[in-house]
Amino acid sequence: MREPSTFPATVTTPVNRPVPLRQAVYDVLIELIVGGVLQPGRHLIEAELAEYLGVSRQPVREALLRLQADGWVDLRPAQGAFVHSPTVEEATQLLSVRAVLETHSARGAAQYATGPDIARLWELQAAGIAALSADDAHGIVEANAALHGFITELARNPILADLIRQVDRRVRWYYMPIARPRGKDAWNEHADIIARIAAGDADRAEELMHHHTRTTTDFYCRQLTAAPRGRV
Repeated sequence: MREPSTFPATVTTPVNRPVPLRQAVYDVLIELIVGGVLQPGRHLIEAELAEYLGVSRQPVREALLRLQADGWVDLRPAQGAFVHSPTVEEATQLLSVRAVLETHSARGAAQYATGPDIARLWELQAAGIAALSADDAHGIVEANAALHGFITELARNPILADLIRQVDRRVRWYYMPIARPRGKDAWNEHADIIARIAAGDADRAEELMHHHTRTTTDFYCRQLTAAPRGRV
């Protein structure tokens, strides 16, 4: 039985055609998954996706195969494609790696941040608080990514930044369902981290970031375990 479409009716075709079509479809589908439009376990119907994206079924089929290879989609024999449901083990592994990278970022930021950099950190913090006050989960996730991304930038380590970019979209995916319940504590922790970066206290900034990322990992895994059928 075909599931009713839950795509936003007001959204126009989001595919950016100047890039290769299969890449554009792949990127759009990931963003729909990360943003929660396509929930874990959702049956992905090629014809429906092709109609929504304004493309033929071939690039959708190619994108689904690549998404399956990259762990975003499960292809089930005789059933079709479904959005992957992250497991506790997967979340722990990825978020633990992210925690190691983020703690190095916080240390580097405390060593290299300038006055204008600190001012920018507080601006990003304010954006997150505003999104939290508006109960805007998407805004919270984007503000969180922007703040962490800027801390990484301040570390002045291109290799570290590249490694974090490789896991950024999956981290945003995991963070989306906990953005609201984790929000207040997370942004209080951000404030403490910024204060230590501003003080040039690399050891304490690193320690606080480790605690922050560890707490987020634990929170997500508890939510995942408690959710019906492993869904957050």
